[in-house]
Amino acid sequence: MLQACLNGNRVRGFHPAIACTPAELATDARAAIEAGAEELHVHPRGVDGEQSLEPHDVGNALLAIRESVPGTPVGISTLWDIRPGGRARQAPIREWRILPDYVSVNLIEEDAPEIMALMIGRGIGIEAGLWSVADALRFVALPAAERCLRILVEINEQNAAEGLEAARDIIAVLAGSRLRLPILLHGADRTMWPLHEEAMRRGLDRRIGLEDGATLPNGRLAADNADLLRAAVALAAGRP
Repeated sequence: MLQACLNGNRVRGFHPAIACTPAELATDARAAIEAGAEELHVHPRGVDGEQSLEPHDVGNALLAIRESVPGTPVGISTLWDIRPGGRARQAPIREWRILPDYVSVNLIEEDAPEIMALMIGRGIGIEAGLWSVADALRFVALPAAERCLRILVEINEQNAAEGLEAARDIIAVLAGSRLRLPILLHGADRTMWPLHEEAMRRGLDRRIGLEDGATLPNGRLAADNADLLRAAVALAAGRP
C-alpha cells in the first residue's frame, strides 16, 4: 500500500504547495490519488492555518477530501502537540461527528492507550506510531494492540545508517511478538528515500509526501505531493 502524507505540520515556508484549507486538501488529494496513492494521511487546519482537532475543522477537511476522492481511506493525526495539546486534545476528539477512517497514535505519548481506547470505542482505525524500540515494547504489551489497523514504524533519525538500524530493531521486536499487523515504514527528510527503499525491499507498506520531505530521489525539489508519488511509483516499478 502506498499512502500519501499531504501536509503534516509543515508550513508554506517549507514548500509553497503545502495544502492547508479544505479546498486545497481536496485538490491535493485528487492529484495524489491520480499519481498512485491508495490512502491519505492529513493534518486538518484551522482558519489560521494551525493544526486542529476541533470537530468543525476535522469535519470540513474530511468532507472536502471525500467529495474529491470518494471511497479513498483518509486518516488524520492525533499528535500530542496539536492544540489544545496534551490530554486536553481528547475533548475535541470526543466531539467529532464526521469521523476519519483511521488516526495515527504515537506510542511515545503518555496518553496513547487512552486515545486508542477512544478510537476503538468509536469504530475508528488506528495506525500505531512507533519511533523507537521502547515504543515497540510498550505497544506489543497493550491488550488493544491486536485491534489496530496497522503499525507505523516512523524513523526520525537523519543519518541513513542509523535510521535503517533503528527500523531493523523496531521490526525485530514486532516479529518476536504475537502481532501480525501490516507495517508501514517511513523516514523523514534525509532518511525519507532510504527508508522508502527499505520498505520496498521488505515488502512493507510505504508512504510519501510533503509531510515527510520535499526532495525527489535525485535530490531535486519536488513540485508537489503528486511529484513525490510519481517518483515512488517509478521506484517500485524499477524505473529511474
